Amino acid sequence: MCAIQWKGPRFLQWLGDKPADSLVRTKTMTITRAPELTKIRVLRRYRILIETGMSTSKNTDGNLPAGLQALMSRSDATDKALPPVEKWNPPFCGDLDIRIARDGTWFYMGSPIGRKALARLFASVLRKDEDGKHYLVTPVEKIGITVDDAPLVAVEMAVDGIGETQVLTLRTNMGDLVTVGPERPLRFEKEPESGGLKPYVNVRGRLEALFTRALMYQLADLMVERASDNGPEMGVWSSGRYFAVDSSLLSHDV
Repeated sequence: MCAIQWKGPRFLQWLGDKPADSLVRTKTMTITRAPELTKIRVLRRYRILIETGMSTSKNTDGNLPAGLQALMSRSDATDKALPPVEKWNPPFCGDLDIRIARDGTWFYMGSPIGRKALARLFASVLRKDEDGKHYLVTPVEKIGITVDDAPLVAVEMAVDGIGETQVLTLRTNMGDLVTVGPERPLRFEKEPESGGLKPYVNVRGRLEALFTRALMYQLADLMVERASDNGPEMGVWSSGRYFAVDSSLLSHDV
């Protein structure tokens, strides 16, 4: 159920309309809208946000939730501070027809979201939960979306040092800067269609970035062999840690 603790008239703005028969104030001062009506209204506000963002530079519609209005106001700002979405535990308010393609393109109802700032806005409140699904999260609502592979794409890599002192720093398509290491590890999977290698890096929380193919080849050039208890293994060094590739994943691409 989507419920909002009553803290004054401004919280009615989160509900979008004036109080109606579907609003009930309980003894615990919690405002609750019939669940299905709340979900419909929350999803409708996201649709308004996306549709106007795809056609205009700004949207300050007073019917939008206050949290989203604040995000919109910062969508073109240079402040890189991200909301603490991992600390928020709002109710689930349904799924929205937003999809992130494997190449990192965001789609709404089948059409690409061409405005980069709007895509970055949504990416800033993106979270992957223990159920393996991705959500847009604000303090008062959680909206499900579809992700084809990883929600982010690693598009550029800087290499400093060599061997065990080597440090890899990645830039994602959403502007994240990630230093590969114990806190931001690499992992590898096999591409089902081609049999090639797919490297991923942890960006924040459970969110990962998939390497572009060009970046994957750059990473492959940095791989070195070392001895292990199970015999020789291939991998890459960064920030003092060796990220090994399982031998079953190796192919002619590496």
